[in-house]
Amino acid sequence: MKAVILVGWLLVVRAWSSAYGSPMAEAATNVVTYEAFGAVGDGVTDDLPAIRDAHAYANQHGLRVQSNPQATYHLGHRALTAIITTETDWGTSRFIIDDSQGVEDHTQPLFEVRSRLMPLPLKVDRLTRGQARLKLKPSSDCLVLVENKNRKVYIRRGLNQNEGSAQKEVFILRRDGSIEGGIDWDYDVVTRVEAQPMDAETLKLRGGVFISIANRMLADTGYHYWARNIRISRSRTEVDGVVLQVIGETDVGSPYGGFLNVEQCADITLRNCVIAGRKTYQTMGQAGKPVSMGSYGYLADLVLNFKLVNCRMEDIHDRKRWGVIGSNFMKNILVEDCVLSRMDVHMGVSGDYLIRRSTLGHAGLNAVGKGRLIVEDSTLYGGNLIRFREDYGSTWDGEVLIRNSRWIPPVRQTTRPVMFGLQNGGTHNFGYPCSMPHVIRIEGLFVDDSNHPGAHLGIAFLGDPGGAARDKQPFPYHWTERIEVRDLKIASGVSPRVCSNPAVTRAVKLLQEPDPLPPKS
Repeated sequence: MKAVILVGWLLVVRAWSSAYGSPMAEAATNVVTYEAFGAVGDGVTDDLPAIRDAHAYANQHGLRVQSNPQATYHLGHRALTAIITTETDWGTSRFIIDDSQGVEDHTQPLFEVRSRLMPLPLKVDRLTRGQARLKLKPSSDCLVLVENKNRKVYIRRGLNQNEGSAQKEVFILRRDGSIEGGIDWDYDVVTRVEAQPMDAETLKLRGGVFISIANRMLADTGYHYWARNIRISRSRTEVDGVVLQVIGETDVGSPYGGFLNVEQCADITLRNCVIAGRKTYQTMGQAGKPVSMGSYGYLADLVLNFKLVNCRMEDIHDRKRWGVIGSNFMKNILVEDCVLSRMDVHMGVSGDYLIRRSTLGHAGLNAVGKGRLIVEDSTLYGGNLIRFREDYGSTWDGEVLIRNSRWIPPVRQTTRPVMFGLQNGGTHNFGYPCSMPHVIRIEGLFVDDSNHPGAHLGIAFLGDPGGAARDKQPFPYHWTERIEVRDLKIASGVSPRVCSNPAVTRAVKLLQEPDPLPPKS
């Protein structure tokens, strides 16, 4: 009887091996290859089914995946997703993503990095802003999402206006009941709770050159975001060295929602990645007027502790291409040693938002949120040194620090560039109180306005928020308390002023030492 069973088992293994290679051999080396499951790697054959099966086998047996460094894998047009739960090394392998025609489902990711751990049941009734502990003590550290669907926040104003998003956020709940990431909002009721255990080890994805042949979907009927990307929902994941190249763009196309798309997780590092910008298209916005549609190379939503380290793109000044990163509902962002066209926070970041030793191009640094916003040892080329997004209330509930940095405002029609761009006349309900940064500190900044025309009147620290009699507006906008300036150098030698609005200038205390001077030749 045992002999019959053994013979049957060997026949199954032989059939598997003839079709896919030998998983037994792969297991012996603790490495799974795509070729063992039928991948050809000639750049023409659809290899996505084999890639999906290889990762499924690796996930089941806890094995690493390694691609052929000489192969070019075609990822086909079918609605398939390869689930990744183990370490993966793509090396110098190339992957073709042909979106030009025949795609079954443009919203489905090609790869999804997720945890093998199952969600935990968790009940949370109420939360208070700033709360540091829960009485709950889960069996492991977990990433918790809470939401109150009854309260709307980030009620957008402008051409892309909307009715807002449900109040929500993520935090880490430790086994002792302590909270990492804090609580940003008051929740009189919690209508949704999700708790995902956090893996103890960091999962790493390395390498891979992805060639995206752009889609040609008509975009005149609104936004139709494409995925065909790498989605990451596993906490403690590091992506190192992924490259995205974009080819085949035409005058017709729809935007992409982020090639590296990180959602609802914590402790994420994207390192040494090179993601190309995509062409900007136009459509009709919610207000019935034309708006630009931007694609993102990186997109992060509901992420705690998000790091971009040494990530780059080729031309950070090409205004025909959209900025490379957008984010929403974030906590703690670090951008370090990066060269990017833009760093953008849409629906809020809290905690620390830190730009260090980086260069940001034409679309600049955009912010909405609360906490500490720090720019140090960096060069920024945006229309403002920092733009506080007016479509979300130009709000920053906290402090801003600029240290040892350089701002090169573009030459435009304006005769007075604004360092901190903002606008809020107090007439729109964004779903939360809005304010300028409480305190702005400048500790070493060179403003290179040397190329501005002869009518240049110098810079203003603050934009004109608009409106009048701020205390009588239905949704008052709270102004900056003081601006502290030390070691500010301006190429033109024209002294700055606080704001073009005299009321703001009178209200804001300016502490400046010494007076700004042009740099020595």
